[in-house]
Amino acid sequence: VQLQASGGGLVQPGGSLRLSCAISETPFTIYFMAWYRQAPGKERSWVASISSGGVDAYAESVKGRFSIHRDYAKNTLDLQMSSLKPEDTAVYYCRLERPSGAVYWGKGTQVTVSS
Repeated sequence: VQLQASGGGLVQPGGSLRLSCAISETPFTIYFMAWYRQAPGKERSWVASISSGGVDAYAESVKGRFSIHRDYAKNTLDLQMSSLKPEDTAVYYCRLERPSGAVYWGKGTQVTVSS
């Protein structure tokens, strides 16, 4: 399985971005998928996830501002980010976990929130 994240960039505080993670393998409905991020000098941390049944969950720091979504037509995992803050600046990674426990990571995409 190959994952490719895209959509990062430079945005002003209060702005929005939509990240997308393209997945090379179908179907992906049975996978548990998530977004993580890693800020400079910090450990990688969980941001949001969505189960195979479509149940989503969010880190407290992004709840109400971020939305995770699976696009079945495009075979992507998306992260809609709004009301962005400087502390959201990080490299964002998508993660896929099979029922077997095998885990795959995509290459990250940089998000910079700055005026």
